[in-house]
Amino acid sequence: MKISANVTDLLRNFSDYINRVVYRRERFVLVRGGKPVAELSPLPSATRLGDLPGLLSSLPRLDEAEASSFAEDVESARAELEAGSPEDPWES
Repeated sequence: MKISANVTDLLRNFSDYINRVVYRRERFVLVRGGKPVAELSPLPSATRLGDLPGLLSSLPRLDEAEASSFAEDVESARAELEAGSPEDPWES
């Protein structure tokens, strides 16, 4: 949820606002003269490369039929690409 914040108030309490963004993940629309002028929001949280194996193992697995169907789709797409470039639908 975005919360409106007056620029003057934000400057007076800058540290407070930054802490709310960092620790509570709040977003603020900054307003000056009654008009929205900017947004203060948290950056997306990063994931370390070392966490990748755990992340991948948590994903759902395909069963035999799904894996087979996916493999067929990939082969079909490869064959289509080898046959030539697809027609451009926008070409007259």
